[in-house]
Amino acid sequence: MNKNNVIGLLLIGGIFILWSVWMTPSAEERLKQEQRRDSIIRVQQAQKVLQDSLALERAKLQAQQAEENAQQTTSGVASPGKNNQANRMQYGIFANSSVGDEKILTVESDLLKLEFTNKGGRIFSTELKDYKTFDGQPLILFNSDTTKFNLAFHLNNNYLVQTKDFYFQTVLPENASGENVKVTGDEAFTFSQRLYVDKDETSFDPDKYIEYVYTVKGNNYMVDYTINFVGLNDLVRPMADYINLEWAVDVRQHEKTVDRWNGETVYYKPLTDDVDYLSETKDDDETLDNKVKWISYKQHFFSTTLIAKESFANAEIKTFTNENVNPESRYVKSMQSVVGIPYQLGIDNSIPLSFYFGPNKYNVLRKYKLGLERQIPLGWSFFLLWWINVYAVIPVFNFLGTFGWNYGIIILVLTILLKIVLFPIAYKTYKSTAKMRVLKPEIDELGKKFPKKEDAMKKQQATMALYKKAGVNPMAGCVPMLLQMPILFAMFRFFPASIELRQQPFLWATDLSSFDSIFSWDVSIPILDSVYGNHISLFTLLMTVSTIIYTRINNQMMSSGQQMAGMKTMMYLMPIMFLGIFNNYAAGLSYYYFLANIITFGQMYFIRRTIDEKKIRAQIELNKKKPAKKSKFQQRLEQAQKQRGMKPRK
Repeated sequence: MNKNNVIGLLLIGGIFILWSVWMTPSAEERLKQEQRRDSIIRVQQAQKVLQDSLALERAKLQAQQAEENAQQTTSGVASPGKNNQANRMQYGIFANSSVGDEKILTVESDLLKLEFTNKGGRIFSTELKDYKTFDGQPLILFNSDTTKFNLAFHLNNNYLVQTKDFYFQTVLPENASGENVKVTGDEAFTFSQRLYVDKDETSFDPDKYIEYVYTVKGNNYMVDYTINFVGLNDLVRPMADYINLEWAVDVRQHEKTVDRWNGETVYYKPLTDDVDYLSETKDDDETLDNKVKWISYKQHFFSTTLIAKESFANAEIKTFTNENVNPESRYVKSMQSVVGIPYQLGIDNSIPLSFYFGPNKYNVLRKYKLGLERQIPLGWSFFLLWWINVYAVIPVFNFLGTFGWNYGIIILVLTILLKIVLFPIAYKTYKSTAKMRVLKPEIDELGKKFPKKEDAMKKQQATMALYKKAGVNPMAGCVPMLLQMPILFAMFRFFPASIELRQQPFLWATDLSSFDSIFSWDVSIPILDSVYGNHISLFTLLMTVSTIIYTRINNQMMSSGQQMAGMKTMMYLMPIMFLGIFNNYAAGLSYYYFLANIITFGQMYFIRRTIDEKKIRAQIELNKKKPAKKSKFQQRLEQAQKQRGMKPRK
């Protein structure tokens, strides 16, 4: 072990010692932690009281609905709401449904807890049962407070119908009640919400209605949703061959940080084109005049997707910042779509759709064969990146996950496996570096021979002649490094997008999908806050220090001259730049790069012990004695010169 290796290991050891001292809380800090913990407990207790109150209120609504449903069969029609005469002029043929009481139906599957409301006949809320927010709250993707969902179309009298204004009637299967419904495994539960046309001021026409049919499956994140128009041929007058479905949502934050490269935006799939998306970093909009397969409101690790069995006629989509939303409500941004639902005159129309409420997990999304997995940023714009992630990293990562290990250990094993695969490239790179190091004294002599700047060209020509004579390719060390770059970039895309790392702790990191803060501050520091942040991530710091050490050792092993000074400076500046970028990024990524550096140090030490530079020197001297081998291009050039009667240049 040489001096540089010892210095590198001492620096790393010093960092760990400083970290352990730093992480030990003082008595004052422990008191603050206890106070903060008590405050969190009080908030959680208050939230539980509120949730119990809401649950009690919903139970009353469901009991009321159960009593009314007991008097109604699947073919029957309930009585209209009271006092609808005053709404006759305003709501026309749906006036009876303009008044009523909101009722909630809860359907719970293995994966989802769905609440449906008869007001607008829509989904009231959707909870993912297997996931929580970063602070332990239920993870709600679809919520009545933040989501608007409405079907809009015109009648023959030009009246604009908006289904959000009306109370639908819930039609359940004969063997179901108005209480909570549970489905599991391969079971499925189907029911409908109907908006009937008025027969007169006191009754409905059972043969004319708009119907939303929902099917919830026990072990599926997909919810079937079909829109039926029954007996409305002479009443509906669409402005074109479609009617509008309006869908808007104010997105709330579920993660500790908002990932600027894998954040919240609208994804969409044109019927005959690749998946595309709006900007993640600024307000954006798009008018889709051609057919669309699906539109998705994508967040970091979850998405809500509206899918057409056939296609939508068109769509207008946009993302924007709503200044009227309270920023303390975890508001991130707003998403909005107006989707054209195909509609044919003269017939009863049935439009089969579906919702996906679930995680952005590759294996889950891929099984639907709709291109939904393209929402996960795995480097789709460059084929090598997604090939590496899809066909190598994800299968190995998922296989290692089956052993039940901590994900910090899984990343360690994955890094070791990758380094084993890349070892031949690392060996070739180091061997090329060793050749350059052997030639360094002769290159230094050329520097002394051509000290002036105006002789730079002569010096370069002499250096290249030396390389050629010695049989050394100066680019041989760069090519293996370039071959490793796609893997480095693939990892950069994979780890922050991997939902498996979400809320997974390891050592001091409480969540490998977010930053691992060991120290933070509340004081605003203008430039530092925007470039670095208001906290220190230890894995990022370790990665930066280990990268600088690696750069230092690598530069010492390679021959260098004044012409490389700028490059050397850049190689030291890049880790410092990454310190600012990665400080707010996924801890799992910084941890991977840190491990890669540490394993590289071990590989360098091993290879250095196995490569004999004396043998390399002897081989170079032997190469110098051999006649210079001409390239095929040079041979063809000389042959052409001979045919023209010219004397080839030696």
